[in-house]
Amino acid sequence: MPADLVERVLQIAEVKPGDLVYDLGCGDGRIVIAAAKNYGARGIGFEIDPDLVRQARANARSAGVEGRVAIQHADIFTLDLSGADVVTLYLLSIMNERLIPQLQRMRAGSRIISVEFAIKDFSPEETVVMDCSDRRKRDIYRWTGPLK
Repeated sequence: MPADLVERVLQIAEVKPGDLVYDLGCGDGRIVIAAAKNYGARGIGFEIDPDLVRQARANARSAGVEGRVAIQHADIFTLDLSGADVVTLYLLSIMNERLIPQLQRMRAGSRIISVEFAIKDFSPEETVVMDCSDRRKRDIYRWTGPLK
């Protein structure tokens, strides 16, 4: 994910100091690292691939945000998302659909952001089309939790 897309996702999510940002399928951790480094938030990245977990943890250390960012090896479909202020998704539509029950239990006022893939049967409150630095257009969707 290009850095300009990461930044735009965090802007659309209105991340602020003290927020807890969950990134489901966090890959190398760049969203939660940027949330901590640039916005003063705390972040937890959840990733199923152990190699990416190690890489994301190393990236958080290198960025100097290891104290505010945790990377967990986890199955995202078993998580309790109710503690998050922001949940970011860059997952296939079918995976987003499987997360609906968890997203419906989020706190009132939390923010849900999905890149490229909407959530079937749930109209986003905002859709932004972004021309990214890698010359690809991406849709960014936003909902306010709990998902309804």
